[in-house]
Amino acid sequence: MTAEAAGPEDRLRRFATIWSRAVFPVTSTSLTRPELEEQLLPLARRLCDALRARAFDAAEGQAVGAALVAAHCTDPEALSRTLDCVDAYLVLYCGEDVPQETQETQEALRTRSARLQHAMAAGFARALRERTLAEQEAIAQAALNARSTVAEALHASEARFRAVFEGAAIGIGIADLEGNILQVNGALLRMFGGSEQGVRGRRVPEWTHPEDGPQVWRLYEELVRGEREHYHVEKAFYRPDGTSLWTNLTVSLLRDADGEPQYQLALMEDTTERRLLNLRLRYEATHDALTGLPNRTLFFERLEKALAVGGAQRFGLCYLDLDGFKTINDSLGHAAGDRLLVEVADRLQSCATAPGEMVARLGGDEFVALTTGPDTEREVDELAGRIMNALVTPISIDGRELTVRGSIGIVEGPAGERGPAEVLRSADITMYRAKSAGGNRFELADPEADARAITRHGLTTALPAALDRGEFFIEYQPLVHLGDGSVRGAEALVRWLHPQHGVLGPDQFIPLAEHTGLIVPLGRWVLEQSVRQAREWQERHEAAGSLRINVNLSPCQLTHPGLVQDTVDILEREGLDPDALCLEVTESALIGADDDLLKPLRRLAEMGVDIALDDFGTGYSNLANLRRLPVSILKLDRSFTQGMQQFPADPVDLKIVEGIVTLAHSLDLAVTVEGVETGAQAEQLRILGCDTAQGWYYARPGPPERLHELALVDATG
Repeated sequence: MTAEAAGPEDRLRRFATIWSRAVFPVTSTSLTRPELEEQLLPLARRLCDALRARAFDAAEGQAVGAALVAAHCTDPEALSRTLDCVDAYLVLYCGEDVPQETQETQEALRTRSARLQHAMAAGFARALRERTLAEQEAIAQAALNARSTVAEALHASEARFRAVFEGAAIGIGIADLEGNILQVNGALLRMFGGSEQGVRGRRVPEWTHPEDGPQVWRLYEELVRGEREHYHVEKAFYRPDGTSLWTNLTVSLLRDADGEPQYQLALMEDTTERRLLNLRLRYEATHDALTGLPNRTLFFERLEKALAVGGAQRFGLCYLDLDGFKTINDSLGHAAGDRLLVEVADRLQSCATAPGEMVARLGGDEFVALTTGPDTEREVDELAGRIMNALVTPISIDGRELTVRGSIGIVEGPAGERGPAEVLRSADITMYRAKSAGGNRFELADPEADARAITRHGLTTALPAALDRGEFFIEYQPLVHLGDGSVRGAEALVRWLHPQHGVLGPDQFIPLAEHTGLIVPLGRWVLEQSVRQAREWQERHEAAGSLRINVNLSPCQLTHPGLVQDTVDILEREGLDPDALCLEVTESALIGADDDLLKPLRRLAEMGVDIALDDFGTGYSNLANLRRLPVSILKLDRSFTQGMQQFPADPVDLKIVEGIVTLAHSLDLAVTVEGVETGAQAEQLRILGCDTAQGWYYARPGPPERLHELALVDATG
């Protein structure tokens, strides 16, 4: 009967049978194999229930491990065979009740099975240690009771001591103070895998091991001199076959009836399997499961040690991110992406083979390479070059030749000045600077660039709360008619009164707002405030005629579906006519714009809202496109008029501006010039036929009550 055809109870019984057959040969019990199977059946049921439980409970696995010790399965081989059995058969016989399992569910069951194995090993080790400690206490008590027996040669209580001595699950050895081994029990012989003569024929000082700590033999010398009663250490021994035996070793001094030191008593607990398990768990916790490289945890440990060293030591770190890896994942699938990462990891590993170098995977397609020593300024550049060269050769995945490139941020400096988090942040920022520059390159860390990036990040995270707290305000720069010098309106310019950085201009935070999407609510707020201000101007300065308010629109706002309705609602709520509002859109935002993008602008223009094409002349657009754009005003970029600040004006600039003005007027478009800073510039623009202007010659941006206060002072100094 197969596992699929059998019922749940039959599968459970089958699993218990396999388990009992595996561990019975190494179990110290008087039970028969079927009787042992009956003892293991409820434990198998607990494992099965834990495997299928909604939430993982490590206590269940620990309880099963402890129950093995209670069932006299105390030999480390019994634990090893149990873990092998659970690993091979638990999911097979107890994971079939989940209907229509997906691959992900099977993977989750195997992961939980592995975690149950770890919990069982921990429970087994704890229970065995508790049992061992109890036995050690009994042995120590028996040893104390037997000291006079040893000194007086075979006291009447020797029989009881002998029973404990021979039947103990831990190794016991007795030696004289010269180190000659006198007696050993069967458990100790089994640990060493040799004969009694081979063990008893050796002396204690011969049992040295390269892993011995410096305190091991110092404690031993103190004990045999009678200066201490006992000591406890973790110690390794060589077996006759050359393998290592790891033990928890407790050595006690036995005195004769007169209190004189006479013998030494050693109690050994075999911890080899536990140590190997701990090493395995440690490896899994500090290495990447996919590539086998050290993971973030191990890398931070290594980096922290490298940075803690003082003196002349330096460090160099390369932070690598693959260019376009997401495209490969999305087009070829995650399995192909994983194989690509494995190949990249192998190549990176071959680049860092010198002493003091290591490569780790932080996650995703991010890798780091570290080098340490006195000359890392040169070595880290060479390491980065080797990494870039290693990625040049295409990688073959499923018959496709994939070209892989990477961006690297390099941080180098003396150890002891910065912490791991600061170093990695600097490397991360530098890597993104390399990626922004086109990728497939490496950049060196720049403290000033790091500071700017950190400031940008701080501003980005502070933007949402700043809008809620009312930290933004608007300044207004007058728009002046070049013909009669009258104020025809103003451009609204938003500012941020930052608590730490003071007043910030739009160029410092508008790109961040566009990147985060906050530009939409911020733009709506600017429009509301500006329209309300325009209405107040009209009521206060009726004699001055209608004043127009210009408000900038970002590319993100153009694509927002609520642009038209928001504008209509604000105008109606504040009671401002549409023709008193002008929305400015940069030329670059409309290059190649399709009808869907232009549709909201056309609707606003049909309502009477003026649309101005801002920064005209910087986008290199086809002038013929002006006919299809719903604009009524061209705002000429200041770069065309800077040559007119002095007299006589640059003749080339005059010809260009004259041509643009003529073209605009032929298309019934008004022309506004920004950046007017001198009287000569203003006069020349008036002669050329420009309609309105703004700039420091008239007034700098300021509060709304200063709209009609024109300075008319040359601003170039």
